[in-house]
Amino acid sequence: MKKHLSLWMALGAATLIAVAGPIAVAQAGDKPWVAQIGTYTYLTSPNYDGLLPINSALSGQTLGLGTFDNLDGELIMIGGSVYRVGTDGVPQIVDTSRTTPFFEAVKFRAESSGPVAPGTTCANLVTLVNALAGSDDGMVAVRVRGTFTDLVTRSVPAQKAPYSPLGQVVAAQTLFPLGQRVAVLVGFRTGNDLAGTGAPGLHLHGLTADRTAGGHVISCVVGPDVQLSVQRAEGVQIFGAPTDNGS
Repeated sequence: MKKHLSLWMALGAATLIAVAGPIAVAQAGDKPWVAQIGTYTYLTSPNYDGLLPINSALSGQTLGLGTFDNLDGELIMIGGSVYRVGTDGVPQIVDTSRTTPFFEAVKFRAESSGPVAPGTTCANLVTLVNALAGSDDGMVAVRVRGTFTDLVTRSVPAQKAPYSPLGQVVAAQTLFPLGQRVAVLVGFRTGNDLAGTGAPGLHLHGLTADRTAGGHVISCVVGPDVQLSVQRAEGVQIFGAPTDNGS
């Protein structure tokens, strides 16, 4: 039987503190805490069993990403609504009672913003994120929106136990070459000090402005009007963290 904990992970702190009950949210004016179900380490163990319902970590969050039980599609949260993009590439709003093995969300309020030079690729965005955040450590919520001259996303099919390693699953991904689209990309930049908490580096999911396409962002090229916004997090509150590698 799985045993789970709710944990606070303070940025820069050396320890995790397990708690048994609810924890007060940050007060107005404080940096937000990222609410998270599961960890990237849990996914790569590999284990894709849902740990908790999405809504068990929600209390006003507006931006986020993740996946669903059995890795059944890409999860994108924009404006507080949760979408699923499956291998058909079509975003659908989903009930937040669905379970997830991995989900990150934050009540997003841009702390720093700036334009992105046309021609910049998604692979180079992390440098700009670090510059706006003033650090390459900790957890930073990210929003990138505007016109992209080239945008490629993906989704993966649902998996069955015993699970294949995440790298093998991704090798069977379905790609969506979307071309030039107006879109919003959202996600998190995880610093080395939080290795294993979120996906390493900059992890983005996205939806087109007309909500007809989206998924996990594979690559992009920035157009003439793209704006990058970031918000540094105070820390990460992890719900449903397995105590023994998911067992």
